Amino acid sequence: MQLVVLTELGIAVLDGPRCAKSFPFADPAAEYMAVRRGEANLDALVRHAESLDTGVLVSDAALLEALRSKSVEAQLAGDADMARVRADKPQILVDAGFASGHEDAVAKLRDFAMGLSSAKVGEASQSPDAHIIQAIRTMDEIDRTLNAHNSRLREWYGLHFPELENVVDGIAGYARIAALGRRSDISAAALEQSGLEPSSAEMVALLASKSRGGDIADESLAMVRALAESVTGLSERRGELEDHVTAQMGTVAPNTAAILGALIGARMMAHAGSLSRLATMPASSIQVLGAEKALFRSLKTGARPPKHGLLFQHQLVHAAPRWQRGKMARAIASKAAIAARVDVYGEGLNETLLEKLKVRVGEIGTEKQPPPRPERRQERGEGRGPQAPPRRRFKGKPKGRPKRRFDRRPGLRAR
Repeated sequence: MQLVVLTELGIAVLDGPRCAKSFPFADPAAEYMAVRRGEANLDALVRHAESLDTGVLVSDAALLEALRSKSVEAQLAGDADMARVRADKPQILVDAGFASGHEDAVAKLRDFAMGLSSAKVGEASQSPDAHIIQAIRTMDEIDRTLNAHNSRLREWYGLHFPELENVVDGIAGYARIAALGRRSDISAAALEQSGLEPSSAEMVALLASKSRGGDIADESLAMVRALAESVTGLSERRGELEDHVTAQMGTVAPNTAAILGALIGARMMAHAGSLSRLATMPASSIQVLGAEKALFRSLKTGARPPKHGLLFQHQLVHAAPRWQRGKMARAIASKAAIAARVDVYGEGLNETLLEKLKVRVGEIGTEKQPPPRPERRQERGEGRGPQAPPRRRFKGKPKGRPKRRFDRRPGLRAR
């Protein structure tokens, strides 16, 4: 029975110690990965295997599955054959004609390793979920920058127009008003052009005419207006990124987006590392994803573990009563684990998951508040771990006369 060996430079068919047939790779890294994925063209190898009456032994599990899918009688090689292949790999490459000598085989294997690493890096970088992860991380960083710049803008422009703080709450709305300049330049028409509603524009214009804020120099006003324009631009970029993430999640992970929402699902993917890693996680890990510090603190101190992590941002969990949030998060996490696996290994949107989640959410919503738990007394040893024994404390001196101690040497008594 001949042995089919998948090497880095091609496929070699061994008949005992000699090479009976060889199939070299034109592009070793690309064709090797294609064979491992089951996407390579193996017609020549299939014809050679079908010409044999005894079948073949295969050294690679992926190649074995590819041959069996072509109705070829094949078996996985034993440990002895696998050890011989690993030990004689350079000589096999030379006998198969993939290399001219031992040094040439080693050099080609090194080039193959470099090419395979480059191919894997390129394959990972062009993954759609990697771009979604970068987009959601960029959006979160823009949110942090916007909050910091908005706080500084309100403090700075509030010196000139302090009454505006209590009227406008939005970040972009306040920045558009501050970009208009001094209070004397603020009118109802200018405010309406900036996107403010007519009723709010009249109120802001009236407050601007009666404001008690101080004057502002031209140099400071220029800096304030530049900061306001920066905040407005960041707000627009943030909206564009949100639309982009929503559209990409609907294409790459439609089931995860339907269960978790586009933004929360993208944050889950970013926290896990990729969609495939999220699909391998159990529902219990997805439930507390983002609350690792609280989880490890509970394991260390014996405190109650967290009920949710990033899932607290979900509308169903956030709006639920306190006693229902744990069950809501558990139900959503269980469906999210299935949804991620469907997105990785399946195709299309599975509406059954969303329907089952709605049914479970309805069941949880009808539950009443449980009775309050009795307060537990603080025991000795609490806070030193869930299984820490209580500390032993002795009060006072031990009762009775102390025993007389004797010297260990025979015949001598200590006084």
